[in-house]
Amino acid sequence: MKTEHKIYAAVAVLLVLVAAFYFSREKGKQTDAAHAPTAASADMPAVALPKDDVDKITKVEIKNADKGSVTLEKKGDAWELTAPVSAKAEQSNVKSLLDNLKELKIKDTIAKSADLYAQYDLTDEKGVHVVAYKGADKAIDLYFGKSGSRGQVVRIGGKDGVYVGGGYSSYLYTREVKNWRERTIVKFEDANAIGVTIENKNGYFSFSKNDDKWSGSMTVYDKDGKLKKEPEKKWDKFDGDKVKDLLRAYKALNAEDFGDEKSDAGFADALKDGGIVRIKLKDGAPEVVITVGKTSKGSSRFAKKEGSDIVYTISSWSADWATAAQTKFEKSEKKDEKKDAPSPPDDDGPGEMMPE
Repeated sequence: MKTEHKIYAAVAVLLVLVAAFYFSREKGKQTDAAHAPTAASADMPAVALPKDDVDKITKVEIKNADKGSVTLEKKGDAWELTAPVSAKAEQSNVKSLLDNLKELKIKDTIAKSADLYAQYDLTDEKGVHVVAYKGADKAIDLYFGKSGSRGQVVRIGGKDGVYVGGGYSSYLYTREVKNWRERTIVKFEDANAIGVTIENKNGYFSFSKNDDKWSGSMTVYDKDGKLKKEPEKKWDKFDGDKVKDLLRAYKALNAEDFGDEKSDAGFADALKDGGIVRIKLKDGAPEVVITVGKTSKGSSRFAKKEGSDIVYTISSWSADWATAAQTKFEKSEKKDEKKDAPSPPDDDGPGEMMPE
């Protein structure tokens, strides 16, 4: 073999060895990277609530610039709202909040000083400040600010710095006060209802169930504004299915919002301003009594449950049964479709859009 050929062969072998060494080293780097945390993630502070500590949380304070401040405290096995009002808390909403505290984490650092707090809405005035306590000790102390392409911006209480966090579900922390309160007014199985009465300015309506069928009677007012001693003899148009509709509206009656004891709710003169619904249940269960008063906002009305001082507001879908006239409990008459069809628009301009 000529000398020059030997040189070419040696160079080729050298190149192969260099390539093998390079690829071996790169593979080793990838393996190490796959099995070792990055320096950045290893240096990030841990902020999540340990799973074993969830049941140890006794109080949560949330200061929200948009929705105000709320304080939730555990009393026995149940949670209560203690500020800005004292009321039973919606237990499922508190549970969702506590579960989310376990998912919080810090993923990256933006700044190690307080200089950027205003830019990222992390100041005391702008941030959502969440503090969870185990007795007198703070288990969580975090501020949440803006959310962008990098993630949720976080500040740790008592520690300067702006971080990028993960696991935060903003809607769990930014509820309006009314949504932290228990909104259930009454709950029962409609199949257990055996009697219903309604009293309002239109008269006194009484319904009773035999097997699965409802019968009804109505007593109207005389010319002096007093209920007659005897109900009307006939109510041919009565529809028992309408009572079932009423029960569907009341069997899981929830508040839309809350009033206060100073509200001019109209309960004192409910027979004029609203109505009273009484639902009798079988097996000696307590009677459900709901007093409906004046309108609050829009078509919603104030309401309260017998035995409670809480002032609720309920939707018109439920309230309208308490204020109903006799026609609401009667069979709907079939209308002459041709007679009641909407008129065509005038030639000189567009008419109203016909409903689909």
